[in-house]
Parts: sequence; C-alpha cells; structure tokens
Amino acid sequence: MAETVDDKLAYFQAVTGISDPDLCTEILVANNWDLQLAVSSITGDPSSPEPSTYAPPPPPPLESDSIAYHPPAPAPQQQQQPGIAWRLVTLPFYVVSGGVGLVTGSIRLGVWVASGVLSRSLSLLGLAQRGGDRLLELPPSAAEAVDFLAEFEHEFGAGRGPRFVAEGFADALQRAQREYKLLFVYLHSPDHPDTPAFCGGCLCSEPVAAFIDENFVAWGGSIRRTEGFKMSNSLNASRFPFCALVMASTNQRIVLLQQVEGPKSPEEMITILQRVVEECTTSLVAARIEAEERLNNQRLREEQDAAYRAALEADQARERQMREEQERLEREAAEAERKRIEDEEAQARAVQEAAEKEAALARRRQEKAMALGAEPEKGPDVTRVLIRFPTGERKERRFHSSATITLIYDFVDSLDCLKAEKYSLVSNFPRVTYGPEKNSQTLVEAGLHPQASLFIEIEQ
Repeated sequence: MAETVDDKLAYFQAVTGISDPDLCTEILVANNWDLQLAVSSITGDPSSPEPSTYAPPPPPPLESDSIAYHPPAPAPQQQQQPGIAWRLVTLPFYVVSGGVGLVTGSIRLGVWVASGVLSRSLSLLGLAQRGGDRLLELPPSAAEAVDFLAEFEHEFGAGRGPRFVAEGFADALQRAQREYKLLFVYLHSPDHPDTPAFCGGCLCSEPVAAFIDENFVAWGGSIRRTEGFKMSNSLNASRFPFCALVMASTNQRIVLLQQVEGPKSPEEMITILQRVVEECTTSLVAARIEAEERLNNQRLREEQDAAYRAALEADQARERQMREEQERLEREAAEAERKRIEDEEAQARAVQEAAEKEAALARRRQEKAMALGAEPEKGPDVTRVLIRFPTGERKERRFHSSATITLIYDFVDSLDCLKAEKYSLVSNFPRVTYGPEKNSQTLVEAGLHPQASLFIEIEQ
C-alpha cells in the first residue's frame, strides 16, 4: 500500500495512464487521496481491486495514416498552431461501439432518444433526479452525456456555449457523419484551474459557440466519468482544457484532425477551427457529393422501378376495369330483371289486396246495414240525426231514442261515403265528441233527442 503522497501519485498515474501530474493530483485531492475511490471515479468500476493487486492497463494503440503524425515540440503559449496533422487513432471497441450499454440502447432507440431529451429538460427544471433515478433508463454513455450537459449549463448558464448533443460519443460521431460535419470533442476537467475561465470566456463566447454550432457536431464529456476518461486516454489528452477535432473513418477508427490543448482566447479558438474547416471542406464536400450521387442513382432506380410498376399496374387496372365493367353490366341486367319481376308481383299483390279490401268493405257495409234494421217512422220516441261527411255530403236517418250511439256509427259504416276506418262523431254546439267511451249511451242520455246534427272528424 502506498504511504506517501508521491507514491500515491505515481501509482495513480501508472494505473490510469494519465501523464499529467497536475490532473492526477486534482483527482486524488477530490477523493481525499483515497486511491481505490479515485480509480473508481475514473473507471466507473466500484469494485476496483486493491492497489497492491491492480495491474495497469496498456495504453491504447495508435496507427498512423499515410501521412505520418509527428507530435509538435513544446512551444510558447502564443506561438502559432502548426498546420493540420492527420492521425488515425485506433480506438478500443468500447469507445466506438459504445459498449454493451449502447448495443442495448440501440435496440431501444426510440425510447432512448425521447427519454434523453425529456430527462435533460426535466433535469434543468429540477423535476428529474440524477443517476439511477431517471424517469427512463438510458444507456450509460447517453446518461453521462445528459449529466455533463446539465452540469455545464448549471455552472455556465443555460443556452450558453455550443449545443452539445445529449448522446454517447459513438452516436455523436455517426451524427456528424450523417450531417457531413466534423466532430468537436471537449473533455471537461472540472477541477482544473483553467477550466472555468476557458469555458466561460472561450467556449461560451457567442462567436465561438456560433461557429462550432454551424460547422461541427459538438460532444462533451467529463474526464471524471467513464466515457470521458476513456476518450482522454484514446486521444492522448495530456494538458487541459482539452478539445479535439475528429472525423469518422473506417474499421472502427477516427481521424484526429487537431488537438487544442491549454487555455485559448476566442480569437485563437476560431482561428484554429477555421483552419481545420477550410482544410477539410474539400473532403466533406466530396463525401457529400458522393452520397448525393448514390442517392440520385438510387432515386433514379427507384423511379424506373416505380414507372415499370406504374405501367404494369395501369395494364392490370385496365384489365380489371374491363372485367368489372362486364360484371357491372351483367349485375345491372340481372338487377333490372329482378326488379321487373318484383314490380309485377307487387302490382299483382296490390290489385289483389285492393280487391280484398273492397270486398271486405262491401261485406262490412252489408253487415252494418243489416244490424240497423228498418228505419222507424216519425214519432215522439224517434230521434232525427243528420250526418255531415268531410266531402260536404249529408245523410239523414231516424233512430229510436233508446238506440245507442253505436247504432249511429253502424249507419255511417253502412254508407259508401267514407273511406277512413278511424273517425269520431262530433257535435258543434256544444262541441262534444262521441268517442268509444260513449258508444253505449242512448240518444236520450247523450242529449241527442229529439234531433241532432253531427259531423265526422277523421282521426290522424
């Protein structure tokens, strides 16, 4: 077990591979010089072994492109940055692919995108908790990116600085490739003394942020988190503040275009960014043109296929239309024949029903006439009744005063003057309706003796 400060610092550098002693000192101080806790805060592994049994990991390999990369010699702060040096950095698989968490997250891509935006928004409003208490589970790399954004905006102000994407490094790299832009990488060292001034004075300055947003996809990560720490090792970050400009390559590699180490003024940062953009514009434009040509060729093939399918469908539609027209004519002929037969049958039924109805009315009139009996002669016990029909026709008859009102209805039914089946006998002065409830009353009881004038009211 290391006992002195120098021993702990040397061992921590050997374990983590960080060459900057100031940065290592800051991390150890932040963890109260507890080696196991400091290593866990960098690697994200709470079960880190004791220092006595921990084997230092090998540094990430670097492979050079056709243009060799020569690290620049130390230079004064104000010396002009050297021209762009192209280096092909072979990243470990966990950096490019995002590890098992990213594979799982890709299966739930829709949930990840929506939850990332929602979680970030709610965290800024104080409505979402940090870490494992998120509203929706995020992949570890995306969760770290969301936490970095929340911490950055909390410390330097919401809406300030570049628009860092709330996703892991691999997804940000793919986004830049899709948008034909370079990837701006910022590795945040929260305990470094130059960090507040660099972020507040350079990254958050409006010209720098606007230039980065227009020409780059911006990704940021804290070196105190797993992915930020791994990226600092892969990019050989030895001095902070640290920025890098990269672009996607093949075989899970990235091209390191420029490292920006140490404090920079907004003017110096824009100068570096402009130079990189100018030197990479040709390759980005060529990539865009190539992609557009592929897209145009694919669109042309799709249009040709669509035209062929349209012609085929048109032929099939014409054949189908002719077949449907023939079927329609056959259906219409069959329907017309069916309707003709139905009309003939309906007419025959109507004639038969009319004849039956007329015969029934004739029988009814005959039965009612027979029920009336002979008309009585005039006398004191005889009532004279006048009936007025809706057509204006009048009929008169004499009844015995002891006859019931039903007999008057029989008289009306025996005549061939009324086609309606439901009607009522009504007197004018006073108006009295002699409905079914009064049919059993005699003419005397109904006040119709010795004479009465009634009219017929058709019921609707």
